[in-house]
Amino acid sequence: MLFGCCAKIDQSAEVNAAGFDYIEAAVTSLIPDEKDETFAPILAQYKASPVPTKAMNLFLPRDLKIVGPEVNYIRIKNYVKRAVCRIQQVGASRVVVGSGEARNIPRGFPKNRAVEQIVHFFDILGKEADETQIIITIEPLNTKESNVINSLTEGFSIVERVNRRSVRLLADFYHMDEEKEPLENIIKYSKCIKHVHVADTGRKPPGTGFYPYSNFVDNLHKAKYDGMVSIECDWEDFKSEAPPSIQTLRKIFGKYD
Repeated sequence: MLFGCCAKIDQSAEVNAAGFDYIEAAVTSLIPDEKDETFAPILAQYKASPVPTKAMNLFLPRDLKIVGPEVNYIRIKNYVKRAVCRIQQVGASRVVVGSGEARNIPRGFPKNRAVEQIVHFFDILGKEADETQIIITIEPLNTKESNVINSLTEGFSIVERVNRRSVRLLADFYHMDEEKEPLENIIKYSKCIKHVHVADTGRKPPGTGFYPYSNFVDNLHKAKYDGMVSIECDWEDFKSEAPPSIQTLRKIFGKYD
């Protein structure tokens, strides 16, 4: 099992020094709306990173809507094509798609139509990813951050409808706790869960709060999950907080080694 950290690529040296196995950076940092010449120096920065970029998040910019009356499919298809290509170039194999601002259902817009649009978007993305080794993971978000796909159950229904090899699920401890979602759902949807995010009480670093980590890890073990686990939290002082947080994860998960 590998442990990583959600951070900006210019923090890669600190992520490496803290002892993480990889960095999970933002797809938006790859500027998929821009031409390759503009992307070249950014790619060089990723290539120079002392820690590998095995996962990525923040797939969509806020202004690129995938739901509502003004969805621009020409821009979406161009963005997705370049994004997948650039994700391959930096070496990531897991991509998290939360993007609450992009997927939120506008007031008065029919939910059934919105869900159809979401399915269509993931079909477009999955079609590109199917030609690669990249796995797309749908991130259920809590209801304060999004008004659609708020649980693994809802996310699984999208995965089923899309029906593509590359489109799977993310289990996020923070969002599950916020929504009081049963941790046993990790077992229920185990075949679809291909990436994990963790934090602790108040979205702080692991080991600083009261999240039921033993129960969470037990369910991951029963689900036979052995993939990547990324810390996604609010840091006050990364240099001092990061090393003990990863040590906490290695200790908790280590009982199953």
